[in-house]
Amino acid sequence: MDAPNHPTITTKGVLRPTLVTVNLERLTQNYRAIQQHVGNSRVMPVLKANAYGHGLVEVARHMAGLGAPMLGVAFLEEGILLREHGIQMPILVMGGILGDQIPLFLEHDLGLAASSVEKLAQVDQAAEARGVRARVHLKIDTGMERIGVHYYSAEALFEASLACKHTDIEGVFSHFANADAADLSSARLQIERFEEALRFYERRSLPTPMRHMANSGAVLQLPESHYELVRPGILLYGVYPSNEVKRTIEVKPALRWTSRVVYFKVVKPGHPVSYGSTWESDHLVRMVTIPVGYGDGYFRAMSNRAEVLLGGKRYPVVGRICMDQFMVNIEWDSAYNGDEVVLVGESGDMRITVEDLANWADTIPYEILTNINTRVPRVYVRSGE
Repeated sequence: MDAPNHPTITTKGVLRPTLVTVNLERLTQNYRAIQQHVGNSRVMPVLKANAYGHGLVEVARHMAGLGAPMLGVAFLEEGILLREHGIQMPILVMGGILGDQIPLFLEHDLGLAASSVEKLAQVDQAAEARGVRARVHLKIDTGMERIGVHYYSAEALFEASLACKHTDIEGVFSHFANADAADLSSARLQIERFEEALRFYERRSLPTPMRHMANSGAVLQLPESHYELVRPGILLYGVYPSNEVKRTIEVKPALRWTSRVVYFKVVKPGHPVSYGSTWESDHLVRMVTIPVGYGDGYFRAMSNRAEVLLGGKRYPVVGRICMDQFMVNIEWDSAYNGDEVVLVGESGDMRITVEDLANWADTIPYEILTNINTRVPRVYVRSGE
């Protein structure tokens, strides 16, 4: 239905009715709760994958304002983008690197992960050629089998680092495979392996570089892994990394995802809805169309499973989710073009969480957040705005 006097909705210049609203005060509260929990360990916010869907540059600026000591990203391009937007604080790129990328790391003063003797030598040579000092964190594989030198072969990498003349070894790190599980035996084995490798420095009577290993799950469950630095990712944004993890820190979601009704119609019984005709009603119903779809990251796998909030009530998504639109069955309730529809967040006393979407899509909350497409505008507010 069209409401005759319903206003056109615009938010800070955003014309698209579908948007993500990020509450910066929630991010502040989450960051401080994590910092309080880990005590003397420093907190490095992880901002990879567009800050888990929250917006890389704006979240980086906010974290800088909170006094975060450094930022973590996955790719060189993320680090360069932050530099181009004036972020001057230390940035560590944690992913694997190619040799021809090294000059760009040095040009933009980005910390990089050296995961082999050969890569470390390339970094040192490139730094010499440019007349600068490289900033490196040595990556040790203790059980992920992803990147990093194996813990039992780490001595060669440590030896090579001592010979570098143009490289500062700022840290040594590893990554957990199962720190968000109920059974922490695998994670504790990884800690043992990490510390076994690090005894190299003790045997040589050398100072150990800054150690870091704790992701969100380990921040919550493994205080023995906090070392000098922790690396919270999804936890910073107010989402817990798994259903099994102990919730030793209270965090709250910073992201709200909404859209608006753009079409209203009455659908007769026996008239299927959307591609594939996977849903139809056996009675007369009212249907509304929402201008968001799998092209925005609202997964097609949630078809006929997801729910949304409209006017403080839950309604089912029916028919297959399209690239740019989906349909909602409101039975015989009323709705108007322009009415807010909540995909993630609260409406009245009702709430839909990122975990709900993950369950409907048979995936994990990480994938839901990081797949909210960049064509969905981000709006930043503080509590009360």
